[in-house]
Amino acid sequence: MIASEAQPFSKTGGLADVAAALPKALARLGHDVTLVTPRYRGAPDGPVVGSVGLEVAGHWFQARLLEQPLGRGARALLLDCPELYDRDGIYYEAGIDYPDNPIRFAFLSAAAIDFAAQQATPFDVIHTHDWQGGLAPIYARALGAVPTVLTIHNLAYQGVFDKAWVPRLGLRWEDFTLGGFEFFDRLGFLKAGINFSAAITTVSPTYADEIQRPEYGQGLDGVIRSRGAHLTGILNGIDFDEWNPATDPHLPAPFDRERLGAKAASKRAMLERFGIAVTDQSLARPVVGMVSRMVDQKGLDLLAALAGAGAFAALDATFIVVGTGEPRYQDMWRFLSQRHPDRISVFVGFDESRAHLVEAGADMFLMPSRFEPCGLNQMYSLRYGTVPIVRAVGGLVDTVRPYNPKNGQGTGFLFSDYEPGALLRTLETALATFANKKIWNRLQKNGMRADYSWDRSAAEYVKIYTRLRPARTTRRTPASKGQRDS
Repeated sequence: MIASEAQPFSKTGGLADVAAALPKALARLGHDVTLVTPRYRGAPDGPVVGSVGLEVAGHWFQARLLEQPLGRGARALLLDCPELYDRDGIYYEAGIDYPDNPIRFAFLSAAAIDFAAQQATPFDVIHTHDWQGGLAPIYARALGAVPTVLTIHNLAYQGVFDKAWVPRLGLRWEDFTLGGFEFFDRLGFLKAGINFSAAITTVSPTYADEIQRPEYGQGLDGVIRSRGAHLTGILNGIDFDEWNPATDPHLPAPFDRERLGAKAASKRAMLERFGIAVTDQSLARPVVGMVSRMVDQKGLDLLAALAGAGAFAALDATFIVVGTGEPRYQDMWRFLSQRHPDRISVFVGFDESRAHLVEAGADMFLMPSRFEPCGLNQMYSLRYGTVPIVRAVGGLVDTVRPYNPKNGQGTGFLFSDYEPGALLRTLETALATFANKKIWNRLQKNGMRADYSWDRSAAEYVKIYTRLRPARTTRRTPASKGQRDS
């Protein structure tokens, strides 16, 4: 498996959670999984189990592979190449992408394939993730009949670069076509992965349908439709060990579906942590939590429109936000928290402890996404008895069932139209429902019964691997380092 980030070694988003949890879930099903991911600044050391040396873009890069266990049957190999990965950021600094990102992530894929080629026992499948691993299926030609699987976590990020990189990365001009990796006369890493993988997955069934339509296809909908027979939507899972309110070390007191009253201790601790005065009124008032990147994709433009209309001050609710992103949205939340310090608090940045506390302590969790391939926070929220308020897109549709006031069924509140009024009306409905403690308690317990474990999702990946797995054959001699049959 190849991924550009993985918990606990690196993280900017949901890919890191998946890259750590899926190998462990596959291992529990009896499979042997090796994950190759960069060793960024601050990642741990470990025993050296291999090394690679490759020429990329006219430079020779040497790297060690440091082993870190993920669980029985699963391990991570940290690709240790300080020249490429020992930096302040993972993909960018000060909002600007590293100019050598084509080299950094071509090397990730090439090095992982080189390591695979060195093994006496061949791997059955290469599973790569997102644009950063998009060239792996091409470099994997050196392995012969080993099939590749590409998982698209977010089609909005495609890794598109000047076509001058084609020969510099050891790629062939004959593949620079509409059916290859040419994307509007540029090199598309993700498009390469889509066209050259034996199977493609996305992180929810609904998103697999959406990306075949122009409104969500990000210019690749036609390419994805052409490969529709090889596309499967598999809903992400969540790590039930890490996200478990009964054992979560970040919480002041454990709770579960049968001890839901103990959730109140997390609400009190959250208010204290975020500087909201703890009073009978603040404890009784509903708290809307949000842990998110502050970007348009996550619906921040809708929230900005509501803020501009004074809607937050008019709602009888407390808002607690954790996240980082575009400066204008960071500044918006800071301004709101300064103007309404008793009702709005923001932590700009990411902090794992605060994230867990918000998931546990909030009464509702807000995800008004423009698009959402899968989303994990709504599943964390369900697990913690925190009722989601989401837009009906992607994985949010696949995980949150709409509340039905006639029979009390459902697990959350959804809206369809991407406009501020629809979001505001849904917020108002949720807040009004919160006043009925019997119904609210039922909503919470409905969500806490849902099974979004990785074991269920991993079994679906195994079906794909099994279908693709080649018969054991003698593998051809790998190409010399730096001279791949690309």
